Amino acid sequence: MRLFFRLLYHELAWTYDLVAWLVSFGQWKAWGRAAIPRLHGKRILELAHGPGHLLVAMNRAGLAPVGLDLSPQMGQLAQVRLRGGIPMPPLPYNRDAGPLRAMPALVRARAQAMPFRASSFDTIVSTFPAEFIVDPATLNEIARVIKPDGRAVVVPGVAFKRSLPARFLAWLYTVTGQQDPAPPGLAEALAKAGLTIETEREPMGMVDVLIAVAKKK
Repeated sequence: MRLFFRLLYHELAWTYDLVAWLVSFGQWKAWGRAAIPRLHGKRILELAHGPGHLLVAMNRAGLAPVGLDLSPQMGQLAQVRLRGGIPMPPLPYNRDAGPLRAMPALVRARAQAMPFRASSFDTIVSTFPAEFIVDPATLNEIARVIKPDGRAVVVPGVAFKRSLPARFLAWLYTVTGQQDPAPPGLAEALAKAGLTIETEREPMGMVDVLIAVAKKK
């Protein structure tokens, strides 16, 4: 399964949206957008931006996002989407949203070694991240590049409610090795990096979206 997910994020990145749609019954992007109300300030860095859906949503919400991702394939997909090559539906939380403002910058780099100055961002956001998010080097970088009053918002996964579709998805996530909604050790690793954490749940249909908000101590 690790090989499958590596291919999905690299050589098979062109199938990512379809796979994400299938394993969430079309709710994947909405789950990720649950992070937006928790963002602080306008200067936002998204770690592992993927195909760029959240970058577009943040831009249309009036924020100034920057995307960071190691995958060149995801960078290409996001660039096409940001340039308007892939149609985007109206966003339900901002019906008056207009076209994209200045196109967000995309940076290819590792989260463990971000090419930004200290205190560069108001918020760092990451939705459904892989294990890199609990790497001490990543968390130290997060603590370094957010401003003293900044925060990190992580959507590690969802908790399924009791319904037939939810039970099916829970089973699917189990057989694919994704049954743990949060990377193990997230709270402990954040504390070691000098960050405090609060967790929230956002009810969205058949799931609760899990949201972690970290701030500097």
